[in-house]
Amino acid sequence: MTFDPASLLSPRASTADEGAIIRMSQRTRELKAKGRDVVALTIGEPDFDTPLNIRDAAKTALDKGLTHYSPVAGMPELREAIAAKLKDENGLAYPASSIVVANGAKQAINNAILSVIGPGDEVIILAPYWLSYEASVRFAGGTPVILTAGVHEGYKVPASRIAAAVTERSKLLIINSPSNPTGALWTRAELEDVAAVVRNHPRLMVLSDEIYEYIIFEGEMTSFGALPDMLERTITLNGFSKGFAMTGWRLGFSAAAEPIAKAMARMQSVISAGANQFVQYAAVAALKGPRDEVVAMREAYRHRRDLVLAGLRRIKGLTIADIPGTFYAFPDVSAFIGRKAGNRAILSSDELCDWLLEEHGVATVPGSAFGAPNSIRLSFATSEKEIEKALTRLSEGLSSLL
Repeated sequence: MTFDPASLLSPRASTADEGAIIRMSQRTRELKAKGRDVVALTIGEPDFDTPLNIRDAAKTALDKGLTHYSPVAGMPELREAIAAKLKDENGLAYPASSIVVANGAKQAINNAILSVIGPGDEVIILAPYWLSYEASVRFAGGTPVILTAGVHEGYKVPASRIAAAVTERSKLLIINSPSNPTGALWTRAELEDVAAVVRNHPRLMVLSDEIYEYIIFEGEMTSFGALPDMLERTITLNGFSKGFAMTGWRLGFSAAAEPIAKAMARMQSVISAGANQFVQYAAVAALKGPRDEVVAMREAYRHRRDLVLAGLRRIKGLTIADIPGTFYAFPDVSAFIGRKAGNRAILSSDELCDWLLEEHGVATVPGSAFGAPNSIRLSFATSEKEIEKALTRLSEGLSSLL
């Protein structure tokens, strides 16, 4: 009898997949290795270096020998700095004991979902959504309930549709503002309407992912937990990767009512352990230090956003909403689905992205990965030169479809 390792995989293993982004990134690397000129707009990673004061703080911590295990929930100095930041910047009165520092915001999300969601629990996810939300819910044994908003709604599901989707099994609503992949920003009034829905359902909590809060171009940041009666009903998630250009440092955090925070710390102790010690001291420097470079990065993204919006809106048939935050564009490409490139039929956004990469040297991500199959995602966390090249290639490619 032949041994088949694949036959031993658990059903859970099939839910742990970020296929579209990984597939497009891998294909891009393969083409570049063959000498192809490819503009990569796939990965949501700042192209800036981490600010100098943060790097210096990490070096100082290393020189002091701060390379040992840290408490699972995080170093006291960092938890206190995060609590102060949340109070001063977000109006969130969490004590330091309610803060859990994680090995990246993604782990913080999984800590939260694994701590409150089990088999039979429903989680309302607003599409377009970051693809890891659905995977994490399924990983925990929960049932995703997907609600979709289109480009003409600014990609924001109205509170009335959220209310209609709540059942006695609903336990969590996930909100990401500013949003990956759309760049949408929920206004305070819109979030207050959602809060009114949450108040009517005593079992319903909100997971508020605020990782892009420092990359807002128009409008103001509203933390869901700062709304009346919402602090204990909200798990607030954030991290250092986007605003501080610290993706490779792998540091995120959550804030929640203490019973939930303690559960998330226990979950993290089983899955991994405390985050890197010297990186945590660098994070303290990020929170307490100057924000000049954070502001400069945001202004660079703003200029790139303007280039991207202007370029995409010149392409006939493509529809794009405003982008008040993040470094993503999420145009609706449904007008191009069903067209042909020579004898090749383009029947989905996945096929469109493949064709754009193979034939025009521009790498994007299909909207199917984000619960919106008629769109594609472009990251403009790259140079203006590359953005202009990509826009030219997109225009030429899409305009050639018959």
